[in-house]
Amino acid sequence: MYAFAVRSGTTTSLTPEEISALGEREVTRISGEIDRLNAEIAGAGEAPPARYASADELLRAYAEFRASVEAKLPTLFGRFPKAGFEIRRIETFRERGMPSSYVPASPDGARAGVFYLNAAPLTDGRPMAISRSLFLHETVPGHHLQMTLQRENRRLPGFRRFAWYNAFGEGWALYAESLGTELGAYGNRHDRMGMLWGELFRAKRLVVDVGLHAKGWTREQAIDYLGEPRENSEREVERYMAWPAQALGYKIGQLKILELRRRAEAALGAAFDVRSFHDAVLEEGGMPLSVLEAKMERWIAARRR
Repeated sequence: MYAFAVRSGTTTSLTPEEISALGEREVTRISGEIDRLNAEIAGAGEAPPARYASADELLRAYAEFRASVEAKLPTLFGRFPKAGFEIRRIETFRERGMPSSYVPASPDGARAGVFYLNAAPLTDGRPMAISRSLFLHETVPGHHLQMTLQRENRRLPGFRRFAWYNAFGEGWALYAESLGTELGAYGNRHDRMGMLWGELFRAKRLVVDVGLHAKGWTREQAIDYLGEPRENSEREVERYMAWPAQALGYKIGQLKILELRRRAEAALGAAFDVRSFHDAVLEEGGMPLSVLEAKMERWIAARRR
């Protein structure tokens, strides 16, 4: 049953053993990047990002960041959705049980998409900084851009306009976090550190999910591997226990998109155009990664001709 869940969740032929080994390699690689960046921060004495004590201040900061990102998007993308999105704080009565997340716009665009921001620390009296990587993941160039382009593409049949492939959708959103560097969205090293910690967390998921479902790990082993804060790790591990292989899609999808981009850059050289590449990846909506790879191989071959 788990092998089937892995095939469904990743839309690849990777085995649980291969995924666990990949996760361990990624944990080592990203941890090394974090160590190097920590040394740079210590050497430069760089101040951490501003923190905000009220929801209004926090939402204003997100609005300013949004404007700076949207101004740079045309350097990486040629197509944009018609429907917009709002940024809202999750209501206090449900902020303990709802993470920051994106809700798509209505198919006709009459209702905008919503980036729901969890601001529970403010309720507890703790100031918050904006999370740049979270914004890029949930909105643009992440979920909002990808999902809305797909839903607005009426050349696709309905089952493709509204299809959701976890590895494609979450893989794209994690890849979108890395685009923050090219967009100039990570203004200082602390912002980039936030992105790396998020990526490390997604890499650890590969090891933990396989550990729980294929290697006999206990709940405690999985929590210890994810590390502090323990409350978050407990919640995450119980999610993986109840939803096998869902957490694998993020990193598997991101790595496949990165691999395809490197392949295109190597094959096309000076003719490689990142805007055209991104538009081609998103043009026909979500799909299994095996289908995406075949499609992009044809795209590369056509561009070479």
